[in-house]
Amino acid sequence: MAKKSWIERNKRKERMVAKYAEKRAELKAAGDYAGLAQLPRDASPSRVVNRCNVTGRRQGYLRKFGMSRLAFREAALSGMIPGVTKASW
Repeated sequence: MAKKSWIERNKRKERMVAKYAEKRAELKAAGDYAGLAQLPRDASPSRVVNRCNVTGRRQGYLRKFGMSRLAFREAALSGMIPGVTKASW
């Protein structure tokens, strides 16, 4: 599991992105890149990382399920994800 501080830091970045989203859109539409540079770094959406909802892991993230490959595998094998079965042919 990821450190709680990393998970909280990512949540803080998400709040910052939401707070400055409207202002960023206005500045981008106006082409004011100097004004964009004055905004906090964490206001940029590209600084937010996709993290697993179960473990907080950032690598191997499956967007469709919102979890890492390891958590997905465990949940799928235990039958927690509807419609997902282990392939066999």
